[in-house]
Amino acid sequence: MGKVYVDLTHPFCAEIPRWPYFDKPVIDNAHTMAKGGVLTSRIECTMHTGTHCDAPRHVMEYEFDGRRARYTHEMPVDAYAGTAVLLNIDIEPWGLITDEHLDAACKACGYNPDDLKGKILCLNTGMHRLFDDSKAYYHYSAGTGVEAGKWFVRHGVKAVAMDSQALDHPLHTAMGNNGMTRMNLLGATGKPITEEYKELFGEEAYSKFDKFEYIRLHGQEAYDELYGDLEEIGIWGTWEPCHKEMLGHGIVGVENLGGNLDKIPAGVEFEFLCFPLRWYMGDGSMARCVARIDEEKLNDVPERTYKYGGTGYADAENGGGSGLEYMQKLFSRNK
Repeated sequence: MGKVYVDLTHPFCAEIPRWPYFDKPVIDNAHTMAKGGVLTSRIECTMHTGTHCDAPRHVMEYEFDGRRARYTHEMPVDAYAGTAVLLNIDIEPWGLITDEHLDAACKACGYNPDDLKGKILCLNTGMHRLFDDSKAYYHYSAGTGVEAGKWFVRHGVKAVAMDSQALDHPLHTAMGNNGMTRMNLLGATGKPITEEYKELFGEEAYSKFDKFEYIRLHGQEAYDELYGDLEEIGIWGTWEPCHKEMLGHGIVGVENLGGNLDKIPAGVEFEFLCFPLRWYMGDGSMARCVARIDEEKLNDVPERTYKYGGTGYADAENGGGSGLEYMQKLFSRNK
């Protein structure tokens, strides 16, 4: 047996799940077979829909070295491609992935984190199995924060591809109490998700997502120790800190990794192929992500099939996890 290609991309269509305030993709035909003898389609959508790449300019004005944050066309052609390794992250529902989780994931598969330098890191948190227009996937996703971002920088990774809704935990984004829109979305209980998190995990755990709460509880000095490097370059520390730690140091990111991700074993190196559009002054781009790996090394799991729009993503026969079970596990945490 030789090398095979494994698709790590969620299929794109007009009904693809999308981030809470993103526009719905519009797909129309400029020509049809019946009318013109050819099929030509037009697509209008946000470029950060489905499986996609982020460039530094997406979230930053300046990188840590003082340069203007780079656009997509300014990144090397292989910025998102190269030798990769996957880690399985053991994390509770809605959990914040830290450096400790990443160290534990390396230890579990026998991979030395010192060998990550110059490589692409793929994270399998299990969230890709819940990919749908749902609170389970967006509001209550597990995700990373500032400690994970600094871990990626410290180990010199080239790029990070995650199977969750963003490079950051949802409470580090505008879904919570961060960002210019600061939606603080209502959760399953009818309360804002920030309040739900405090009830489930405690006020101190929540403070990592809220600049002013963190300073109130721990003081300015403690805040500066954790987020000061971001604040020094004019960045609101708790607003997407993993994005900014990564992208500000030239580590690009891929969000919504999916497809047959579960076929890739942890700790085994493979070739990761991902190329955004060569978009002049682009902030990111939808992309096709593929693994090229020895066939005999693949995990023996079923092919992933998709049904969007709440029509079957959670069915076991479709290779998906159950969003309902995920939510029940989350909200029974303190019982």
